[in-house]
Amino acid sequence: MDSYKSYKFWLESDYFDEETKQELKSIENDKKEIEERFYKDLKFGTGGLRGIIGAGTNRINKYTVRKASQGLANYISKKGQDYKQRGIVIAYDSRHRSYEFALESAKVFAGNGIKAYLFDELRPTPELSFAVRFLNAAAGVVITASHNPKEYNGYKVYGEDGAQLSITGSDAVYEEISKIEDITKVNLMDKDTALQKGLIKIIGSEIDDEYIGRLKTLAINRDLVEKVADTFKIVYTPLHGTGNKPVRRILKEIGLNNVIIVKEQELPDPDFSTVKYPNPEDKNAFSIAIDIARKQDVDMIIGTDPDCDRVGVVVRNADNEYVTLTGNQTGCLLMEYILSQKKKKGELPENGFVATTIVSTNLAKAIAREYNVQFVEVLTGFKFIGEKIKEMDEFGDKKFLFGFEESYGYLAGTFSRDKDGVVASMLIAEMAAYYRSRGMSLFEGLQELFAKYGYYMEDITSFTVEGKEGLEKISYTMKELRESKPSRFNDEEVYAIRDYSVGKRFVIDTGEEEHIDLPKSDVLYYEMKDDSWFCVRPSGTEPKIKIYYGVHGSDKEQANKKLEKLKEAVLECVNKLLN
Repeated sequence: MDSYKSYKFWLESDYFDEETKQELKSIENDKKEIEERFYKDLKFGTGGLRGIIGAGTNRINKYTVRKASQGLANYISKKGQDYKQRGIVIAYDSRHRSYEFALESAKVFAGNGIKAYLFDELRPTPELSFAVRFLNAAAGVVITASHNPKEYNGYKVYGEDGAQLSITGSDAVYEEISKIEDITKVNLMDKDTALQKGLIKIIGSEIDDEYIGRLKTLAINRDLVEKVADTFKIVYTPLHGTGNKPVRRILKEIGLNNVIIVKEQELPDPDFSTVKYPNPEDKNAFSIAIDIARKQDVDMIIGTDPDCDRVGVVVRNADNEYVTLTGNQTGCLLMEYILSQKKKKGELPENGFVATTIVSTNLAKAIAREYNVQFVEVLTGFKFIGEKIKEMDEFGDKKFLFGFEESYGYLAGTFSRDKDGVVASMLIAEMAAYYRSRGMSLFEGLQELFAKYGYYMEDITSFTVEGKEGLEKISYTMKELRESKPSRFNDEEVYAIRDYSVGKRFVIDTGEEEHIDLPKSDVLYYEMKDDSWFCVRPSGTEPKIKIYYGVHGSDKEQANKKLEKLKEAVLECVNKLLN
């Protein structure tokens, strides 16, 4: 069906509600907008669905959510009656229509005879991961678009292990969704009937209590927290999202008495009205919190994104300025803290391992080497860290100690299998209390880390190229880079190229090829001759292409010069291909 025929079907079918039809009527004279909304179905990728809220097949709305849920229901049903009875857990965040999409999902699952556990109000994504494991459910769904702008929402699917669906699982669900040729053909049961039949079960505080209780067991130095609790202050902002209750609760229960909440950002707000972009990676999201910290003489701010799986940290530096730590810096501070303190207590296992992604800092590798723990690299996406926990810890003979990714996601423990802003907030606060007990700030702790391992610096460039034309440009850029195998970018010489789409590493000077034992992915990674690196990766959920860079120097000045030179050379090439 072409774009206009699909548009007319949505406009004329009795299946679609009046609100949807009125929205579509408002664009009846805009051919470009009609094509953009209907030229394809919103793609179910490795993380599920994510898109702009609105009417159309290429938008997220209750009808595309129903279709995705029917596909997931078909996938679960094929596994047998036991899986249907185990059910699917559903959580949702504070975004526009999140509860509506969660309820529509539950109604579809119930309509297919699959029990749906629906949270009674918004919950963090990591608690959904925990609940899937705790309830021994067959799968989980969380309605969220993480830290995307307010116009977006999403539908993330989790497997029975509590991790995001594997590539194989995602492909299987996508196949089931693709078989549904008529979007109106879904099995639906109304809420009241489903509740009466026990096919929708509302869950709440009983899961919260178990979740928080398990996470508190991961605290390492609660005695140090107690020593500084009366004088140590933290500013916390949930950025209008799901972190408000669980983060405040866990900080209080480990003994922190002076957590100052950013009142303007405390309550759920789907418009994220105090920020342009609800992303703890962006210092601008902390502007109100920084004002409070300055007035209250506070050294550290913690902020979680809307679904509370990412954490940002702002610290006061030696010049009394508030600076945002990168995800790499926070991740490495936590890794150093956890490993060093476990070693000090005699609790560092000989079979321990840490995990991070290929686009994260090489400092993590140096820290793992220092403490003689296995270092594991995975593709971008926390689902792959979750898979390694399952493979190496749950079914292997290794012990997972910590994992992180550069995009502000961290995990300790195995209770959840996705990045967890609640446990990360607890450990960051505890770590800051540890440095306070030594007469140091967290910023000074970072300088101590660099003094020990050398100065590592990373950066990201992100290009957004909207629409069908943008996706074509991204595809062309990757194709050209892949086929040309450049040996240099201006004066920057390439040592080796890792092409994850074919699972091979190519050494430029010798032509030698090595196998990469990771899943196939549309990613190119360049190892430079001066030990720098950069990586080119299209986003799996947005019309973006990202370039990651990493350098290592003896000090900040040297590292910064290396980084700027590398970025300039790479961007000159990529800009030409995209434009």
